Amino acid sequence: MGIKLDRIVLRQIRMPLVHFFETSFGRTFGRDIILVEVSAGGVTGWGEVTAGENPFYNEEWTESSWLILRDYVAPRVLGHEFASAADVWGRIGHIRGHYMARGGLEAAVWDLEARMNGVPLWKQIGGGARTAIPCGVSIGIQDSVDQLLGKIETELNAGYQRIKMKMKPGWDIDVVRQVRQRFPRIRLMVDANSAYTLADVEHLKRLDEFYLMMMEQPLGHDEIIDHAPLQAALATPICLDECIRSAHQAEQAIRLGACRIINIKLGRVGGFRGAKAVHDVAAAGNVPVWCGGMLEAGIGRAHNIALSTLGNFVLPGDVSASKRYWKRDIILPEVEVTPQGTIEVPNGPGFGYELDFDYIREIQVREETLV
Repeated sequence: MGIKLDRIVLRQIRMPLVHFFETSFGRTFGRDIILVEVSAGGVTGWGEVTAGENPFYNEEWTESSWLILRDYVAPRVLGHEFASAADVWGRIGHIRGHYMARGGLEAAVWDLEARMNGVPLWKQIGGGARTAIPCGVSIGIQDSVDQLLGKIETELNAGYQRIKMKMKPGWDIDVVRQVRQRFPRIRLMVDANSAYTLADVEHLKRLDEFYLMMMEQPLGHDEIIDHAPLQAALATPICLDECIRSAHQAEQAIRLGACRIINIKLGRVGGFRGAKAVHDVAAAGNVPVWCGGMLEAGIGRAHNIALSTLGNFVLPGDVSASKRYWKRDIILPEVEVTPQGTIEVPNGPGFGYELDFDYIREIQVREETLV
């Protein structure tokens, strides 16, 4: 069954976070998110653009994503006959960068195809290795160590299987030490979001004493090579995030010994086709992967659940309950985590949740229909 898109609707929504989220490059209090609705023959599919409000994580931000989708992506896909959702990337692959904008549309077409076939999204992408996914949480930089310790305790009591704490120079070794002293047995990792350089090797080696699961993206967002000597100097596994945008870059990183783990974010690699390719390269290299998060609303969160059913997603990801971030999510029911720290994989068509259209309209900032 072919896919011929006859309409694309872009919607920008604005959602306040329950609590601010701080990384090495700033503090976020709310999210401006672009939702992508695609239609073909009376069936619709939905995607979410995971770009932030500012070009700090990568070069993309909300406004740039809207323009790329409207002016470059939509004209290339509307009215074109695709054999399957897997073919969408080839139609827009010559647009340089802007993976998150393109990935939001690509993921929507996968959801559309799953609905056309009457199957869950996880089945459409070739997943199904598990019926429940293990969950971890990402905890941003806090105003005090006591506040951080309190948040960790809250999340552990909620059942989460892994704790990730953000770090930056001045909020690293001593803070991790206090966390380890308080919680000596938990699965703990740190995420630097590119806050360090190779000049910090001796400093970062001090983290080895805390038997961390991994250190995520310590060096530059576009720097694979320098991670190799850093990994060679560390006992702690390095996990690459920002600088892995393609299967080829994943292969390069593995060949160089630049990492032992890879984080896959659906938007960062341009959607499901790219995510599956990185997953397969990592699996072939015996490198485990896990699903990272970008403060997604319900659609992006549901897509991450489907992605996490692929076989090599063996480590707890950042896919957590809706209520950790939002007073109200845009899907029904909201994503919930069991007391065992897992999320049950839905079996309905597409991404498996209903949309809360009343709430989407309430928080919508703008809308544009493209035909």
